[in-house]
Amino acid sequence: QVQLVESGGDLVQPGGSLTLSCAASGSSFSDYRMGWYRQVPGKQRVMVATITSSDNTKYADSVKGRFTISRDNAKNTVYLQMDSLKPEDTAVYYCNALYYDYSRDYWGQGTQVTVSS
Repeated sequence: QVQLVESGGDLVQPGGSLTLSCAASGSSFSDYRMGWYRQVPGKQRVMVATITSSDNTKYADSVKGRFTISRDNAKNTVYLQMDSLKPEDTAVYYCNALYYDYSRDYWGQGTQVTVSS
């Protein structure tokens, strides 16, 4: 069992930066692929960025070059550094942990990011 707690969501102006954190409890954090997803009302949750235990990363085209995902296995934490934020980045951001064999999948409660002037 893994519990995920996101933090760092806030109201930020366009062009600004924000860092989200996701702290994971439980064991074997390094066995999980970690990811950030986002969802706006009325739409499906979509992948923003993922990072494997060997630090292989993947990004949605809409955030490439602006967002950076990283993880600290010693702290059981994954981060999402978001730069050059745009109004269309406004969403609830969710942290995800997917076990390496896809047998277990966990979600955090979400954190609101609002980009507005």
